[in-house]
Amino acid sequence: METTSQGDPRVLFAMNLVLSSAFAAFVIWGLSTVEITQFTLVNVGSLALVIMAATYLITR
Repeated sequence: METTSQGDPRVLFAMNLVLSSAFAAFVIWGLSTVEITQFTLVNVGSLALVIMAATYLITR
């Protein structure tokens, strides 16, 4: 008998939140270094939400 597990959705959401936020902070930091945008919490949060939505849509 073979069973598959998708994992706990809360853990997957938390991992997505942490990793997307870290990647967004890195990207915004890099863009602020070359003076394309400013490193603000709003910019990091907005990009993190976009990345989270994209990863959700890609994995579904």
